[in-house]
Amino acid sequence: MGKTITLQPVTRIEGHARIVIQLDDAGNVADTKMHVQSLRGFEKFCIGRPLEEMPRIATRICGLCCWAHHLAASKACDAIFEVEIPETARKLRRLMQNLAYIADKIWSFFYLAAPDFIMGPHAHYSKRNIFGILEQEPDIAKKAAHMRYICHMMIEHSVGRAIHPVAAVPGGFSKPMMEEERKELLSGAKELLEFCKLSLEYAKKNVFTKYEDLIKNLGTINTGFLGMVNDDGTLDFYDGKLRLMKPDGSNHEFGYQEYADHIAQHIEPWTYQRFPYAKKWGGFSINLENPVSIYRTNTLARINVCEKMATPLAQAELEEFRSKFGRPAQYTLLYHYARLIEMLQCAEQAVELLEDPKITGTDIRVKVEPKAGHAVGCVEDPRGTLIHDYEVDANGMITNVDIITGTTHNNAGINMSIKQAAITLIKNGQYDEGILNKIEMAIRAYDPCLSCATM
Repeated sequence: MGKTITLQPVTRIEGHARIVIQLDDAGNVADTKMHVQSLRGFEKFCIGRPLEEMPRIATRICGLCCWAHHLAASKACDAIFEVEIPETARKLRRLMQNLAYIADKIWSFFYLAAPDFIMGPHAHYSKRNIFGILEQEPDIAKKAAHMRYICHMMIEHSVGRAIHPVAAVPGGFSKPMMEEERKELLSGAKELLEFCKLSLEYAKKNVFTKYEDLIKNLGTINTGFLGMVNDDGTLDFYDGKLRLMKPDGSNHEFGYQEYADHIAQHIEPWTYQRFPYAKKWGGFSINLENPVSIYRTNTLARINVCEKMATPLAQAELEEFRSKFGRPAQYTLLYHYARLIEMLQCAEQAVELLEDPKITGTDIRVKVEPKAGHAVGCVEDPRGTLIHDYEVDANGMITNVDIITGTTHNNAGINMSIKQAAITLIKNGQYDEGILNKIEMAIRAYDPCLSCATM
């Protein structure tokens, strides 16, 4: 008789999931699945609400991904109302997005992922957490906590709330930025930039070099990738076209409004999460040997699909990354490396925006009128491409909602990665707590937010 190993809950991720590993009679892995059994219902209870409420409702989907949902909803509203928001409003939205993403990436790397690398994946679970880092690397732990605090305080002092914001509105932004406020934020942004540079150097020395074999072997799969780029192929978190890249590096682009022509969604009975896949590549399959239609999103996907980063320091890091791992890079644990490169770009862009005198302009909002329509809002969430698709009747009331989060896009990839990890690590029924933690590490690389992904 085979044996079932259940890991519940999966630790150090956002939301709740369990891993079920099925062993055959010889004690080797026959199958592995991530089960997500939460159901939020946001897509349904938004129906019947006025469209202009969506940026305020969507931000409540998650406390970590709130700015991404807030901005994607705002962009969908802008499109249905058929308005072009003022340049200053766009700059303010981009600034808040960058600051929120820095805080999120600090959280993901130092609080959730780094304990596995700093203490080691086989360290006792009581030590594999931020408090263990505080004991072993007190300076870096304190610095990370302080920088995350600074991010949130900068946002809160600027727009009133760091979490569940109400700053972006249909047609623009809710308030202008004062000159004194700009100077104060610029000082904080420069401090964040120095920390982002320090974080990358620390991780290259203490993580990505030290754990080279683990990076090459744990959870590695071969898939396509999806991310947003602007017209010249530069990585863009706020706006642009979607680029869908095959595993061989070939790609095509499309407007995110046309996502349904390129992305289909599959359902399995054992999880509430959907499985998006590239519909023009073939049918749905998560076979490790031939996942013909599977793509991944999030940090590694974005730096794979883009031609270049948007800022000079991040671009230099991308060039070093590609010189080591090629393009597209497939090693799952490299999501952490890509996350820090993106964090550096966010800090550089925050400084650039705050050095631009136009950000204190007062033209921040245009008038909107209720009307029927169908539109899509899309941004790059820290966890991947986030799509908000709304249909509205003539009274401006929501009639249909479809939300695809970055974690939803990655659902197939996550299931494939944990299966690969389990097959590689568990032989003849032999395993220990450290091996099971390594399987969880394959999930943590994606930094999934299951609170968002169970619509």
